[in-house]
Amino acid sequence: MKFMNEWDIEEARNRWRSHPVLGPATQTLANLMHAANANSDGWCYWPKPARAARLLMELIEGDGTWSYREGKRADATPQRLRKAYAPLKAFRTATGIEFNIEGR
Repeated sequence: MKFMNEWDIEEARNRWRSHPVLGPATQTLANLMHAANANSDGWCYWPKPARAARLLMELIEGDGTWSYREGKRADATPQRLRKAYAPLKAFRTATGIEFNIEGR
């Protein structure tokens, strides 16, 4: 299972804040993490939100190499972001837990 811990999410959010695709992606992931923390034992203990965010985390982290952490990120497209948001919308509908999905 793909997983980013809270530090990873906050660090990615700070790094990609001004990126047109990864900025909204990382903010949405942070919103989901905070909602999971507020509605369960916590982000790291409830696997459903992380499973719903798998595509989003894969988009944010790429393959984890330096070029994906600091590069231009041509792979981060609006189309991939929309695809990554679909499971999050389904999770939000199924659970009734509110969190903002940014940049739709």
